[in-house]
Amino acid sequence: MPSSLGTALRVSVFGQSHSPAVGCVVEGLPAGMRVDLDELAAFVARRAPGRDPWSTPRKEPDVPRIVSGLNPDGETCGAPLAAIIENTNTRSVDYANITGVPRPGHADFAAWAKWHGAQDVPGGGHFSGRLTGPLCVAGGIALQWLRSQDVSVRAHVCELAGIADEPFRAYDNSPEGARVLAGQMASLADGRRVPTLDQAAGERMVEAVMDARSRKDTVGGVVECVACGMPAGTGSPMFDGIENVMARALFGIPAVKGVEFGRGFEVARMTGTQNNDPYEVRDGACVPATNNAGGILGGITTGAPVLVRCAIKPISSVMVEQDSVDLDRMEPARLKVHGRHDTTAVLRAVPVVEAVCALALADALLAWPAE
Repeated sequence: MPSSLGTALRVSVFGQSHSPAVGCVVEGLPAGMRVDLDELAAFVARRAPGRDPWSTPRKEPDVPRIVSGLNPDGETCGAPLAAIIENTNTRSVDYANITGVPRPGHADFAAWAKWHGAQDVPGGGHFSGRLTGPLCVAGGIALQWLRSQDVSVRAHVCELAGIADEPFRAYDNSPEGARVLAGQMASLADGRRVPTLDQAAGERMVEAVMDARSRKDTVGGVVECVACGMPAGTGSPMFDGIENVMARALFGIPAVKGVEFGRGFEVARMTGTQNNDPYEVRDGACVPATNNAGGILGGITTGAPVLVRCAIKPISSVMVEQDSVDLDRMEPARLKVHGRHDTTAVLRAVPVVEAVCALALADALLAWPAE
């Protein structure tokens, strides 16, 4: 079962929810890059479990340990970089009742149909959101490299439980629009409890999440991510386009069910004159005046901000009885999920989306740079 992505920058993820550790191997990092391990640990900690009342009570320190790929000076040495995150707080007994009865909404049945009972069940095994920890390790390093290339990436909760946040000012590619967008991105770096631009909206989201938790239910939402500084001309047409590589990577995040770029599905209700981005000369260069395309045309960057949104489904582990099937007897069964689970994946998914977008964009810069 392959679990890897990338072309020039290749990332493989390994481990299961309740295995001794999860981890990643990153190949293709430029040699001589200094990795700030404190910054990396702080980034990975943003998605760590057990830190908020809406999060799973499973507490894991999630401190990444680099086991290869750095020289004594803390710089990438050209060899594959490998990192692990230890699983220190597993409780497999919570999953004893689902070994032969698949949980609705989870990959249990699909995994059983593929591997006929040989799959690892506790915690979802290799399908678990636990695997986004090593993705954040790899993506956190990619974010540091992108910064050295003057590319910045930031995400926020665009919508949660039907409550909308202020959107990124990314459709306006004017100097004023760029100034506002830069301020929005900078505001999200202050360690705020909920990663929203409008903190009042964030508090309403928390109330909605806690209300769902009190009803033993879960909620979904949308994460919006923007990357500024991608040079025009990066990417490739057709199957290796920027949208292609980003979407493939983003769909590797558990719970992501939809991805759109720029105006996304809104373009179906627009005219060509409304959707097109006219060009102008600015500082001696041709630039799009607006950015409905989300910074990508023909699979290649335009120099405007790259804008993407991910729809994230509600957590499938709801604490009420549901209909299922006993796969051993092939007869109807009722199932109630036990264990420790999040009420929403959206809040902890924000750094994961940043990490995965960073990996895809870094790969594109290395594999298909502007010529």
